[in-house]
Amino acid sequence: MLKHERDRLGKNAILLVLAEDKEEELFSTSHLDELQFRYCKGKVGSMELQKIVAAIETTAKRNGIVNGEIYREMHALYHAIIEAMHGVTRGQVDLGNMLRTVGLRFSIVRGIPYDNDQEGEWLAVALYGTIGAPVRGLEHETIGLGINHI
Repeated sequence: MLKHERDRLGKNAILLVLAEDKEEELFSTSHLDELQFRYCKGKVGSMELQKIVAAIETTAKRNGIVNGEIYREMHALYHAIIEAMHGVTRGQVDLGNMLRTVGLRFSIVRGIPYDNDQEGEWLAVALYGTIGAPVRGLEHETIGLGINHI
């Protein structure tokens, strides 16, 4: 069974990616630490999917969210990123070939979202920002969430 509403991994990833400066300090340093979730944030903009994946993976490794030497951790992160990109791109995970570009903030949250610890750890990747033609001012907001078990 999932933990209480406030302990939800995906919900916390979305709240973290949407939080602005002072909101982030209040939200992340107390709430996520109390839940023993590991987390980080970053930004990326590109017309190329591989650059987005690489930026998120690099941030996750540098912040100790995943161990780059353990395949299952990187595999789980990769699938969470791709699932989140499905939301951002409305199901067609393609950017440059379709003359689309994104400017995204991202958050990564890792923890145990179930009452039974034997269910193991999970990862959530939340993306929020803009997508549109590669012309400033013609983009619109977008959001995506991906969750995968480790």
